[in-house]
Amino acid sequence: MELRIGIGWDSHAFKAGVPLRLGGMTIEHPEGLAGHSDGDVLLHAITDALLGAVAAGDIGSFFPPGDPRWKDADSAIFLNLALEELQHAGFRIVNVDTTLVLASPKIAPIAGEMRARVADLLGVNLDQVSIKAKTPEGMNLDHVAQCHAVALVERVQEPEELKRMSEVIESQKQLEDVVDDLLASVHGVPKKRTVDPVYDTEDIT
Repeated sequence: MELRIGIGWDSHAFKAGVPLRLGGMTIEHPEGLAGHSDGDVLLHAITDALLGAVAAGDIGSFFPPGDPRWKDADSAIFLNLALEELQHAGFRIVNVDTTLVLASPKIAPIAGEMRARVADLLGVNLDQVSIKAKTPEGMNLDHVAQCHAVALVERVQEPEELKRMSEVIESQKQLEDVVDDLLASVHGVPKKRTVDPVYDTEDIT
């Protein structure tokens, strides 16, 4: 089994007059986060972690901050792109662990709801998503929100038997030949004979 790890980080300053978006949710707070999109540091960090896990670049390579198309965009769009890149590379999420660093609002009362929302956006179970929060004590960053994210992903493997069969058997005719060989060698059943038609099947009028 092939495992990979991706790390993501994002930071935005608080700004009056915009809604606060975190984890795909709108949260009651006097200030939101400044950013070209909706400023959702949690989804941005997870997006970068997923892209990093499959060496697909970062969020800025796909969504340049100067591009007017992404002005005030829902960050779930960015996350969906990362999920597509993950699937294209042949991987799936094992788990995602995140830590928000901000003085306010308090995340603990809404952490459960936020985890459920992120799990839904990622298409994974609740126990595959962790969201923690810390305050930036002594760092003079009370007016900034940061997020660290780590994503563990694994390569999607086909069942070995199905894989071998798909490689060896390329047509229904080959499958019939395999069955005939097995019956003949194991049970002594004679192979089916091919009976040629007594008339030209292409010349039926």
